This record gives sequence, structure tokens and C-alpha cells, in this order.
Amino acid sequence: MIAVHAREADQAVVREFFELFKTPWKFFAAGVSAEVLVCTADQIPLSDAKLVLIYGSGINSFDRAQSANVCARPAGQMFSYADDDFPLYGPSVTFEGASVREMKNAGQVVIRIGYDLFGEVSHLLTEGQPPEHAATPTLDRHISLLRELIVCHASPLVEIPPTPAGNHFIACLTHDVDHVGVRNHKFDHTMFGFLLRAVFGSIADVLRGKKTLGQMLTNWFAVVKLPFVHLGLAKDFWYQFDPYVALENGLASTFFIIPKKGETGLDIKGKRPAKRAASYDARDLKEILIGLKKNGKEIGVHGLDAWRDAAAGRDEKEIISQITGANESGIRMHWLYFGEQSHGILEASGFTYDSTVGYNSTVGYRAGTNQVFKPLTTKNLLELPMHAMDTALFYPSYLNLSPSQAAKKIRPLVAYAARNGGALVVNWHDRSLAPERLWGGSYSDLISECRKNGAWFATAGQAVGWFRQRREASFDCVAGRVKIRTARTSEERIPALRVRVHASGTQFADQTVQDGMEICGAN
Repeated sequence: MIAVHAREADQAVVREFFELFKTPWKFFAAGVSAEVLVCTADQIPLSDAKLVLIYGSGINSFDRAQSANVCARPAGQMFSYADDDFPLYGPSVTFEGASVREMKNAGQVVIRIGYDLFGEVSHLLTEGQPPEHAATPTLDRHISLLRELIVCHASPLVEIPPTPAGNHFIACLTHDVDHVGVRNHKFDHTMFGFLLRAVFGSIADVLRGKKTLGQMLTNWFAVVKLPFVHLGLAKDFWYQFDPYVALENGLASTFFIIPKKGETGLDIKGKRPAKRAASYDARDLKEILIGLKKNGKEIGVHGLDAWRDAAAGRDEKEIISQITGANESGIRMHWLYFGEQSHGILEASGFTYDSTVGYNSTVGYRAGTNQVFKPLTTKNLLELPMHAMDTALFYPSYLNLSPSQAAKKIRPLVAYAARNGGALVVNWHDRSLAPERLWGGSYSDLISECRKNGAWFATAGQAVGWFRQRREASFDCVAGRVKIRTARTSEERIPALRVRVHASGTQFADQTVQDGMEICGAN
């Protein structure tokens, strides 16, 4: 059992941290014993814990009592310990140049760590990481460090990892539906952009190795065919719902639909960017969306103003709910618009989850994790962070990668998820299989990579449902036994939980969690 002595202001962050690091813990109370004490407050209480971990970004009472040589560092430094390095976003301290100081006294191990653990976690869950640190799952590294120190110096550790029974991780295939049909665009910026990229951009892409000669000819043929599409004499090559169903071949996925035609919504400056308006109306897609649901697809909201206005959010949700018949739904904001209060506003709008936290310009871990988490401003709404988006990979103004470069960029995200669990969330836009993009090969390769690495393919709602099941699990620790309480979801397609026992650096085989099961010899 871990006891946590933290500032009162940090209690919400502590609770969320231990939903992500799902292991037995409690807040510290005098007279109650625990194998491990984690302390982030300035005053260090007396404890008989076998291991005491003292976090702090400034000189505390322990440092003063030890006359420690502490050197302050400003915010934005790297933390280094053993073979691990990750960024810190608040101030930190070192001890004669080291980030960690270990001491032993009368059978007790005390480890002083020079940063504010829960301050760092709060930053990651609220502000997130800048693009230059996108490749580092920093929040998960904080969990890994704590786990490593406990397993190395204290008793066996019981954990419910973010890994569904029978699989290594969760793969969420999602699609932001920004355009439905090229015939909806005539003399607008979308059409002119398409023509420019299809004709001249294709030449540049061939020269850079981003497209083949055959793909360039496909794009040119699409341009020639365009008048016939508008006349209704040729198939609309931007209509990509059926191709996605065929390519995914029975796999679950989620389509986020813009509810209103011609609505731009307000941006953060109160302006209305004309390019943000959709050229389709969700009500006109009713048969299509019902067909997608029958094929195991989830329909979510691609929100316009929901990020800033609860009344607008309720209206957007209601439009999609009337079409699909679903009472509960999730959302991802169009253009990833978001603000400090957005999670609370989305919860007030009636959404059960959001999947907006991610990058427009790169791929990686904006919140520092691939786990679903509860934002600090909500009671029930959960955040399913997004990790990779096609436009971020291929757009010239972003990473501007070739297919082989994109595969190299994505592969570490898949490998990390396969090793550590969590949900890898991918966003492939509705027209990205079609001319002029032709990114279907990269999408197919990504699906194959996830299959090969043991993914459970889930809708966004199913992934969030699995993490809710994990959050509802609890531990009872008595006399060297850990009893696990969990309620299985009524959703048959959601896998069970796993339990994992770490001891002396050895990971025991995982077991499927059963309600009331006991783990002996652990605390």
C-alpha cells in the first residue's frame, strides 16, 4: 500500500494520478502504516514505511535537516535518472548535480526527487506539452519512475495496467468528416486548393518521393473527371464512407460528423473563419450514418461552438443524437479548437467523452500519455487524447512526410502502446483516401502494424468504456492480501481487466481480473 502526503490543493491531481497508475494507495494519516510513503508537501511526517519518496521543486524540511547541497533550476529543464530522460515544466532542484538522492537509515530507504510530481502531472493534464516534446509520453514516465523505485526498494506491487485482457493495447481508428463529396464545392477555396494540389502539387510530390507517378496520373484524371462529377455523370470520388468500411474490413471505428452546414463557429478571437464551415448538413446523411452504425461504426460530433458554449454544445449533440438514436455521444472539436474551460463546458453540454487533446502540427503525446483521463475540471466526462493525424504527417505546412517517413514516425507510437498498453488514437480524415491526397496506403499499413502488435480495435466510445471499467475497480488491502473489486460492463464487446504483480524486478504473468479475486503476499 502506498500512502500519499500531499498539499490539500493537490488532492484532485493525486486522485487522477492514481487512476492512471492503478495500484493500491491512500492519503497519509498518522498512525496508519504503509509500505511506501510518497510525500510532496514541505513538511515530511514521521513514518515507519520501508520506502519514503520525497518529491519537491524547492528546499523542504528534509533538505534543511540533512544540510543538503541543493541547487535550484528554472522551469523547462530535463530530468535524468538511470537511463531515462523526460522534460519538466515547473522548477526543479538537483543534489550535487544529480536529480535524485538516495539514502538509507535504520532499514528505511529515503529517496529525494527534485521536482514537484503532482505539479508536473497537473500541467500535463491541463496545458499539455509543446510540440518539441510530443514524442515523449512524459506523464507515463512519471508513473514508470515511481513504479520502478517501489519495485526496486519496497514490497511487491499490484497493478491493473491499462491493457485489455487478450490484447496488448487499444487502437482507435477515427475519422473527422470535413467534406462529403467534391460536388458540394464549386468556386470556393476547397475547390481551388484541390486543383492546385492535384495538378501542380502532385508534380512536386513525385519529385520529393511523396507520391508515385501512378498517383500523379490518378490525381490528374480526377481533375479531368471533375466536370462529369458535377453533372452527375461520374461517381463522386470524395465520397469515402464505403471505401473506409471496405478497408477496415469489420474493424470498429468512429466518424465525427459536423452537425450544421455553412456554420463557421467563433474562433478564440471572436472571429468567424469562412474556411471552417462545412458544405454538408448532417441531417442529409441520415441513411449513410445509420448504415455506418450497422457496420459497427460509432457516430460522434465534430463540434463547432461546443468548446466555448454549453447551449451550442447541447444543440450540436441533439442534432446528431436525433439522427443516430444514441443517447450518449462523444465529441472532437473541428480544427481542434479548445480553451481552459472547454472540458467543463462539454460536460455541461451532455457529452460523455472528448477526443480533442492532440496536435495539429505533429504526432505524439500532448497530455503526456496514451491513457484516457478525467480532466481536473469535470466530474464524469473523460478525455481520449489523440496521437496521430494524417494532415499533421503529410501537409507541407506541418511535417510534410513521405509515406515511408510517415510509417517511421508512427511505428514508435504503435510499439510503445504494445509495450505499455493504453489507447492509440488515430485521426484519418474522410477524404484522405481520395484524390488528391491518396493516403490510403499509409492508413492500411498503420492498421496492419496495429494488428501485428496485438491491438484491440475499438470505437472511441468503447475505449472510453473500457477505461471507465478500470477506473471503477477498487482494492481492499488486509494482512498481506489485496482483494480486487470490479464490476464488469454490460457491453459484451469490451474486454476484461488484467492484474499484474511486480516483485524484485520480475513481472509475474498477468491474470484476468475477477470480482473479489485476491492477490496474496502483496500490499
